[in-house]
Amino acid sequence: MNQVYLKPTIQIEPLFCKWYAWPYLIPPHTASKNIVERHLKIMSSYLQNPKIHAQAVKNPAMIGGPFLDLPEEKAYEIKKLIEFTQESCQSLINLNNALKEANEIIQSQAKGYSVEELYHLMPDILKGKIEIVYDLNNFPSLRIIEGFFYHYFYSENHQELALSDCKSDFKKFILSSPVVNKENTIYLKIPFSDKRLDWLLNTKNQPCFLNEAIELLQIEETEKELFKSFFTLTPNAKKLNSNYYSGEGVRIRYFGHACVLVETKDISILLDPAVSYPIDNELQRYSFDDLPDKIDYVLITHNHTDHLMFETLLQLRHKIGKIVFPKNQPGSLADPSIKLILKHTGFDSLLEVDELEVINLLHGGKIIALPFLGEHCDLNIHTKLSYCINLGDKKIMFAADSNNLDPALYDNIYDLVGNIDVLFIGMECEGAPLSWMYGPLIDLPLLRQMDQSRRQSGSNCKKALLVVEKIRCTQAYVYAMGQEPWLSHVMGLNYSPESKQIIESNMFIEACKSKGITSGRPYLKEEWELK
Repeated sequence: MNQVYLKPTIQIEPLFCKWYAWPYLIPPHTASKNIVERHLKIMSSYLQNPKIHAQAVKNPAMIGGPFLDLPEEKAYEIKKLIEFTQESCQSLINLNNALKEANEIIQSQAKGYSVEELYHLMPDILKGKIEIVYDLNNFPSLRIIEGFFYHYFYSENHQELALSDCKSDFKKFILSSPVVNKENTIYLKIPFSDKRLDWLLNTKNQPCFLNEAIELLQIEETEKELFKSFFTLTPNAKKLNSNYYSGEGVRIRYFGHACVLVETKDISILLDPAVSYPIDNELQRYSFDDLPDKIDYVLITHNHTDHLMFETLLQLRHKIGKIVFPKNQPGSLADPSIKLILKHTGFDSLLEVDELEVINLLHGGKIIALPFLGEHCDLNIHTKLSYCINLGDKKIMFAADSNNLDPALYDNIYDLVGNIDVLFIGMECEGAPLSWMYGPLIDLPLLRQMDQSRRQSGSNCKKALLVVEKIRCTQAYVYAMGQEPWLSHVMGLNYSPESKQIIESNMFIEACKSKGITSGRPYLKEEWELK
């Protein structure tokens, strides 16, 4: 019997209760909120009037809105999914209700005096797992003991993996549509942490016997023919070489959005992995095939879906050396720990860092963790870092989705790191409102004007130019704009030449060039070599 390889175009989508898994569906407390306040509400609204949802998803202006993208004939499947969610996620639904009740109690009764008596009023399932606290201005809140929440409420039973052959860049927007009974798809009932996933992904390069894969993954008899079609006798020609960079300088490869690979002959560093499958169409791209066999460091800038993307990370897990990520504000409902998220989804060699910490690299050079402001709707979220990568005499800074709210920050950064050679900065300067991502976590009524004023926004032209001026870079690139079509399912964006983000970034690029600074807005696939 011949050995076979998993086709490079096989996509593996992580699902949580049939919804595409993103970081806030892993911690039990944020998952509970999203189940009740997002998933069940959207599905119930769809059942009440599927036609309204069908009309809304056809309107480009409604992209990213709470409209379920399924035809009316799928109503029965959504009804069954609601029933399944209510039954299988009952403990998380109860957790959401308890958190809501506890918050109502402390907001109405904690008025700056001792909270000792309030512990007796807390819902039973929260007792011993939370602390009632004030800030220095006497505003009360709950401090979550996050480890206990995982211990008592986390379950892998809600997780599965959807396998299919990726033929198109298009996917439905993840925050408003579940993944239900797609054609030519096999749903593996295995958790994200299962090492069988690593074994399966390794068969893209190391052949296996088909029967071995069928037995290991417990493929049903009715699915065997489809599963066989996911394999080929032919090794991936592109992966016959290791894709390691062997030059004397620093190579930078843009994989799309905020995903950038930085390499020397000694080290490889991948930022915010969101990698495309090698689809054969007119859009040129770097894909999984273009990554080295070993990635020494993966750097995560912040805990948003387009920067901590499980679909990519799970497929790279078997080749990652260390994952570096920002430390959270412990106990905050809105700021869950990336360390616990990754630990419970099967990752190890985790390196949690705080602002201004330095990672010294084995072959020389260093990674400096730097603060950035904005992008998180003015919430007290600590889980966000930009990075300065020093390799040889080159310094490359990734400012992520920084909104330059206080230019003095970059004076301080310059004092710390000096001149920067290459800057990558996000300019999604008209981001989604507070409720878009964080709405399910907010119990109190939110004024529309307040919601619209607090956005997930990066810098505009003026703010980004101030960053360039203060760090004195010689090259400046606008990235993390969500333009690549293979990321539309997590971005919910539909730019036109008249979009504010495009206009502002065009102005920035021209202004940089007028100052003698090399600039551009990479798209699809680009490469630079610094010598």
